Amino acid sequence: MSPGADEGVTAGPTGWSDDRSWRGLDLGTRWIATLGFGGLCVIALMTTWDGLARYLMWPRVSGHADFVDVVLAIVIATCFPAGLLHRNNITIRFLGSIGGARVGGVLEIFGALVTLGFFALLSWQVWQFVIELKTSGRTSGTIEMALWPWWWSTASLLSLSVPVQAFVLWRCITAAWGGRALPPADD
Repeated sequence: MSPGADEGVTAGPTGWSDDRSWRGLDLGTRWIATLGFGGLCVIALMTTWDGLARYLMWPRVSGHADFVDVVLAIVIATCFPAGLLHRNNITIRFLGSIGGARVGGVLEIFGALVTLGFFALLSWQVWQFVIELKTSGRTSGTIEMALWPWWWSTASLLSLSVPVQAFVLWRCITAAWGGRALPPADD
């Protein structure tokens, strides 16, 4: 980074915040996660209203369970890209600390590669499920809404996790190749 450029920018929790590509991904993934939080708030409000309506013997929210079933999957999928970018996934680093920086770097690369493979396979399977829902014309049980558009959204969000994790893998490789320690993950 050139002197004077982006003054005031300090290394963030991942140590990558001085990089424009990381900042752009961070902004995008946090925006997506915020939308997911909004969906979670809608679910909470609907659930509260439905419970209150039952208690007061008012009409219940028709299709509440149908809606929650599909929106909750979307809400969960919105959190994966940001979590992966910030390396908030579960890791065990004691082997890397025993073997030194080189072994630690190789293990970080291996972990990032396995995580990338997992999300690639998960995304592929969810896309297969979307195709099955579309071709079979499956609908929800109560209000009979088509399920495939909701799961298409979930699959799209999960698919965003793959390039984000590929970015993390690339960063792990370049850190290990350059002999630099990988910045600590977010706590």
